Amino acid sequence: MLQYVLFWLYLWQLKDYHIGRFVDHFRTHKGQKLIFNFVQIFKLFLIVLFFIAGSYFNKLFSVLFLIYLAEAVLFLRTILKKSVKKPIITSKTIFLISISFAVIILFLFNVIRSEDSLQPVLFSGFDILTPLIISVIVLLFQPIFVMARNNTLRKAKEKMEKIKSVSGVKVVAVTGSYGKTSTKEFLSTILSKKFKVLKTKDNQNSEIGVAKCILQDLKPSHQIFIAEVGAYDKGKVKEVCFMLKPSIGIVTGVNEQHLSLFGSMENLLSAEGGRELADVLPEDGILMINGNNKYCLDLYKEFNKKILLGAQAKIYSLSNKTIDSDIWADEITVHKNGISFLAINKSGEMAHFDVDVLGKHNIQNLLGAILMARELGMSFEEISEACKNILEEQAGMILKAGKHGINVIDSSYSANPDGVYADLDYFSVFTGKKIIVMPCLIELGDKSSEIHEKIGKKIVKICDLAIITTKDKFKELKKGAQEAGMAEKNIVLCDNPHDIYSLVTLFCKSGDAVLLEGRVPNGLINLLIK
Repeated sequence: MLQYVLFWLYLWQLKDYHIGRFVDHFRTHKGQKLIFNFVQIFKLFLIVLFFIAGSYFNKLFSVLFLIYLAEAVLFLRTILKKSVKKPIITSKTIFLISISFAVIILFLFNVIRSEDSLQPVLFSGFDILTPLIISVIVLLFQPIFVMARNNTLRKAKEKMEKIKSVSGVKVVAVTGSYGKTSTKEFLSTILSKKFKVLKTKDNQNSEIGVAKCILQDLKPSHQIFIAEVGAYDKGKVKEVCFMLKPSIGIVTGVNEQHLSLFGSMENLLSAEGGRELADVLPEDGILMINGNNKYCLDLYKEFNKKILLGAQAKIYSLSNKTIDSDIWADEITVHKNGISFLAINKSGEMAHFDVDVLGKHNIQNLLGAILMARELGMSFEEISEACKNILEEQAGMILKAGKHGINVIDSSYSANPDGVYADLDYFSVFTGKKIIVMPCLIELGDKSSEIHEKIGKKIVKICDLAIITTKDKFKELKKGAQEAGMAEKNIVLCDNPHDIYSLVTLFCKSGDAVLLEGRVPNGLINLLIK
């Protein structure tokens, strides 16, 4: 029961207590296995057998006991190996764990006292229904936490207004489907060369995360506050921006990631697509957008109405040939350990940049940060010098030395369609054999099959072997890969880290490379790197 309580609260917390994200998890093969597996079905079979033929139940109950004993031993093993899946300890999780155990102890105590012949059935039934019981507890107390959340947002809004009135801190809001974290990290590093900067921490892009950052970390001495703003529902970005009152907004790029949660592309474009951010910017505000993204360009056209009132819209893009950009790149060079390029703006200013981040796509994020820093008064020379302080891990992709001389590219932070395409483009700079290890992508809604076929076709152009770790859209991804010419034996479904390690080390030799894309099985990275 301890294992179940910790795991199900971990899953709820992982999904930000968002019902849509939690339910969507059970549309995946991995999620379905949590409910429909042999052990659970066997326990259910024993309950049915008890009512049909009680005498057989008594014999099989010893088998059930052995199953519970085995589960307990395996859980103790995970404790010893420190690999227990448990929620991050917060006041909320402590409360929910306490309530869950109070319910469990109360139930068990009453069942034991009753000395009812149905005791084994009641125990087994409670065990099977634990996910539902924990979920009911989470949802039952959610209104209390919503009230506490709203109070936190109110306090953060009041503090923000007070600090703005005293110090005039500039607030930059960064949103989009992808590229938010990298752009925020690059911008923070650059601006810190000249200003006192506060940024939201990693994974602190929800409304409550941003509010806590304001309450705990924002001080009148800060000159610039950079907030990454994420969302899974229409209206959430606007809610955060009402609290932040940003004068500058950046929309880094938009795609179908999280489409299933938003319900429609229209809802997604409202939030992650930047419309809500654009709506709350003041009349003299600045909106900066990715000029290489079609959805961002649509937003630019809509924002033109606000430009008439004094707002500004700025575009950053890799090239100035297809769109009239405010800043663009030239003389681009991508190598294994970094990128170099020439940044040029409309005024004819230019500077050379050498940055230790991986992949051409990061030039796009850097251009957004460079344009913003230039807008805030830094010279190109200052910005170029500041970029030397940017670390490889700030881009979310790291080149590591693997065992047996194999290059390991760790891009396991997260995955979205554009990110996969971009990482594969970077992967092409490696010579020798190349392997990609990745799960199928989630939360893509009705675009999922089409996107996975495209990913399969892209993989063929770069990789010699594809190891897919989840089953959900494996058929579609495999279909795309085979249509593009990959042999069936070279696209493999495997989720066991030790088996994946064996496949990689048997296929590769020194100098070859493996790309870890998205959330790969636990322990795989430690197996592969030195």
